[in-house]
Amino acid sequence: MSGVGAKGKVLFKPQWRGNLAEYVTQVAWSPDGLLAASSAAGEVVLWQNGSLVFLLPAGLASIDCLAFSADGKFLAAGGQDGKVRVWSILNSPLSQGGLGGIYTLDNAPQWVDKLSWSPTCNQLAFSLGRYVQIWDADTQTVITTLPFTNSSILDLAWRPNGENLAIAGKGAVKVWNAHNWSDDPYLIDTPSASLVIAWSSDSKYIASGSLENIITVSKYGVPTPWVMRGFPGKISHLTWSQPLPNNAPLLAVSSRSGIAVWKKEAQDRDGWNARVLNLHDSKVRALAFHPHSLLLASAADDGCLCLWLKAKQVGQILKGARDGFSCLTWDREGKHLAAGGHNGELIIWSESMRGQGFG
Repeated sequence: MSGVGAKGKVLFKPQWRGNLAEYVTQVAWSPDGLLAASSAAGEVVLWQNGSLVFLLPAGLASIDCLAFSADGKFLAAGGQDGKVRVWSILNSPLSQGGLGGIYTLDNAPQWVDKLSWSPTCNQLAFSLGRYVQIWDADTQTVITTLPFTNSSILDLAWRPNGENLAIAGKGAVKVWNAHNWSDDPYLIDTPSASLVIAWSSDSKYIASGSLENIITVSKYGVPTPWVMRGFPGKISHLTWSQPLPNNAPLLAVSSRSGIAVWKKEAQDRDGWNARVLNLHDSKVRALAFHPHSLLLASAADDGCLCLWLKAKQVGQILKGARDGFSCLTWDREGKHLAAGGHNGELIIWSESMRGQGFG
């Protein structure tokens, strides 16, 4: 299930492996080290200390989005049946009954394929066709409904400081003020439909990948964005590194089987320059920077999960999904990496002593 890099350095070693009934759609770590996973068969499971607990069995509609609240008290899942399910996770081991109530928001026939928790409070944003609803888990009420009007919701992302919620759709990214939802949104124009968006962890930059194979990067509040072109296909994933000393963080982008890592020049007028990472020979399905370093993980249909040292060269290739990987996620400390596969594989790797200090 794992390989060693060219210099013999083992960054991560296998810890656990299991299987769900079908394609793993999402994996997510809680702040307390619980791993949740969902599948196209409708499963939602929790992993803790080597055991799986099934919150939803196979046989229902596909679960397509999954996320823990910032404090780890709630797990939300949405999917093709239009339901948003929210479990209360109590502060005790699962084997001792660490699950509380389940709240179900029934929005059928709308398909819920995007959801995200606020980083600063227990408010959940989720897509409903051309709208986004915000549900407060503490009061168990919907506090607002935000219209995109001329487009289905294609992506949504909270600003890491909790001040704003960005929503992507046709021709724009709209950014709402989380302290006054009734204010008109701030508009970031995009060349065509914005398919995927991501905020930098310092809340200064927001990147958008458009239908026309273009990326725009905006310094929030500055009206003129940087524009990056020349990608071979639609932008599928965006991920930001940790902040760099005296500069913007790195931005990694996947398009088809390719990955480009963009670095901002010291002067704003000089824009961003990219280096291309070539190894995958089929579509990249997931891309994520380590939370505390420049180690970049990429997973693809070719069955390779690559760990790129300093987002430059391959340090290790992990395997274990015969027909390809579908998703991946780091835990909060970056000591564990989980990934799902097309055939239901669920795999966890843990940091190796030989891999410490990978930059």
